[in-house]
Amino acid sequence: MGKGSEKGKIAEEGRIFVLDEGTRRPFMRGIMIHSLMSRGVSYEDAFRTANAVRERLRGMEVVSREELARGVAAELGDLPAAEQPLPEKITVSGEGRSLPFSKGHLSQSLLAAALDPNDAFDVAREIERALRRRGMQQIDRKALRRLVYETLKDRIGSAVAERYLIWRKYQDPEKPVVILLGGPPGVGKTSLALEVAHRLGIQRVMSADSIRQVMRLMLSPELVPAIHASSFEAYRGLGSVALSDDPIMEGFLAQASVVAVGVRAMLDRAVAENTSLVLDGVVILPGLINLEAYRDLAHVIFLAVATLDLDAYRNRFSLRAAGEKRRPQQRYLENLDAILRIQDYFLELADQHDVPIVDNESFDSSVLSIIRHVSETLRNEESLDVAQWL
Repeated sequence: MGKGSEKGKIAEEGRIFVLDEGTRRPFMRGIMIHSLMSRGVSYEDAFRTANAVRERLRGMEVVSREELARGVAAELGDLPAAEQPLPEKITVSGEGRSLPFSKGHLSQSLLAAALDPNDAFDVAREIERALRRRGMQQIDRKALRRLVYETLKDRIGSAVAERYLIWRKYQDPEKPVVILLGGPPGVGKTSLALEVAHRLGIQRVMSADSIRQVMRLMLSPELVPAIHASSFEAYRGLGSVALSDDPIMEGFLAQASVVAVGVRAMLDRAVAENTSLVLDGVVILPGLINLEAYRDLAHVIFLAVATLDLDAYRNRFSLRAAGEKRRPQQRYLENLDAILRIQDYFLELADQHDVPIVDNESFDSSVLSIIRHVSETLRNEESLDVAQWL
């Protein structure tokens, strides 16, 4: 016997095979877990059951499907619809195309209603169960939207259900949704921007830091010194040009006014391509960019992000340094007074221009707060006719 055959023999030792219509298939816990979850069993119960069934069958070489089913029943009891053939695939039709129903995609879309990810998955799983119980192999997109709306309304409340409809309306908008997150260094703007974009399904995410970096390549330190340093150190490049009693703010504002040109370019591009965008940055200051110019061109939603707890702010820099070796925490901590001065200025401007402030004490809470604000702003800008969307 060759080495290959010997390896095959060793691989089969201790394996359990399921006899299914004359075909032997290896028993695999992963397949059983997936099968049980598709019938509405929780992951924890499916995992426990698969392990218990394997222990029950240990020592057996071949088992029938009936024996396997009895092993499952001994652990879980009768499963609803377990003996009924379930459709392998449910398709969602509408607008001239059909796509496979995906519980994962649905739970992703539910995040736009400012749901916790666990709740979103539970709702998506409940909807999948409902479709399978009805034996549906195809559902119209509008009918699915109605089912999602009713499920959310019954399970969580009408406010969440309407937030879901609002964002569905803006999946193919007449004008783009642009979310601006401004705030001082180290408050978590970029992390929030990425997560908010992910939950809302917005594909384009930009940071003003990237815009500033491109401008640094184009404009020399001699020509525009303010953009060649961090926001809280921009004043160092101004030299004797700085005339005010607050050089830190003068340098910061000099940098912000230059980078604002690039920010406006990104807004113009989003409008031209009708593409929604999440843009964050230290230099995105309330009042610096004339957002009224975009009123009829885009839904521009501006929020200021801050960290009001000083100890939490210090800890944030420590965590940031652990993951970004080129941003040593000591440099930020040594300039904490300057950073706090910038934050105070942000808060003053936000108050003057009626820009909501997100105190990023809890990341998850901040994400939900931003998404809720986006939904409510869109609701106020354009009335939502629930009947039309159902």
